[in-house]
Amino acid sequence: MSNKVNPYGSAPTHHMLSVLVQNRPGVLARVASLFARRGYNIFSLAVAPTEQDDFSRITIVVDVESAPLEQIVKQLFKLIEVVRISELSPSQAVERELMVATVRASAKERGDVVELTNVFEGKILSVGADAVIVSLDGSPEKLDDFAELLRQYGIIESQRTGRVALPKLDRVVKTSTSKGKAS
Repeated sequence: MSNKVNPYGSAPTHHMLSVLVQNRPGVLARVASLFARRGYNIFSLAVAPTEQDDFSRITIVVDVESAPLEQIVKQLFKLIEVVRISELSPSQAVERELMVATVRASAKERGDVVELTNVFEGKILSVGADAVIVSLDGSPEKLDDFAELLRQYGIIESQRTGRVALPKLDRVVKTSTSKGKAS
């Protein structure tokens, strides 16, 4: 793997926030707008409804060099739809991400790409004359390693979902449960 900083890696300047919000139209736009207005840099953002229809969970990987984490949390709590914010460190969370990539693979190389995908427990989604589409889910580091190995064949295009995460069951995470108060 190269020595350049990867926005999906565990660099110490990145923090992962799990933000529980009321599931209402425009909430994601308000969160994104808040970050844009304040000049906060988002490296990854994923949002989806939770097990309760009234709530969605937004997982945000944020660059804290653009603003202190405490300031980010205070600004998020100003949004009326925000119910709870948890900071998740990689050691206290189960993280997953999905990558889909189109990879050059001549008939001669196709077996190698399929074998590599199988080693990483990925899936072949489509096979063409000169390329295959693969998918892999796992930790951001696993996806980084897979992408690095695919580069030798030539990645035509790729897309990653961004991180989703939940606290590990055997760990307690620092959670703010009401506006401005930590529990």
